[in-house]
Amino acid sequence: MNWCLIIPLIVGVICAILGYLLGKLSSGDNSEAIQSWQKKYDKLDADLADCRAKLARKDVVTTHLIPFDAAMAKSAFGKKIKQDDLKIVEGIGPKIEVLFHAKGVTTWKELSDCSVEKCYEVLKSGGKAFDIHRPETWPEQAKLAYEGKWVKLKAWQDELKGGK
Repeated sequence: MNWCLIIPLIVGVICAILGYLLGKLSSGDNSEAIQSWQKKYDKLDADLADCRAKLARKDVVTTHLIPFDAAMAKSAFGKKIKQDDLKIVEGIGPKIEVLFHAKGVTTWKELSDCSVEKCYEVLKSGGKAFDIHRPETWPEQAKLAYEGKWVKLKAWQDELKGGK
């Protein structure tokens, strides 16, 4: 009998059995780790669905855009108006425009589709300094801008005081 082959074979089998048993004993319960990864996966899946929904809404918006007439806007307001400049809305200044852009509202069409409650949420995201603003007319003003109703928008804004 060749002991040079049998001894290493026996040692290998014993090591394999011990390794298997130690692996079983040390693996324990991984359900917390699995749940943690499942939560991360679910959040990523929800984020992806949200992004796809936003992308779909943007596709609809871009296919139904009303052409912007800069000359007509300038004649009504007496100054050059840039397309989708949210500051044209009475009550929105540069800082509030930044808040809206941070929330994904970058066009007159998107602002016109916002609810007043959503406008308040955007203002709230900026802190206490924005509590004084009242956005009740902002979506309607943005709709007039989007639709190119510049004379009507200007006349209405002349009646408003700070967007109210």
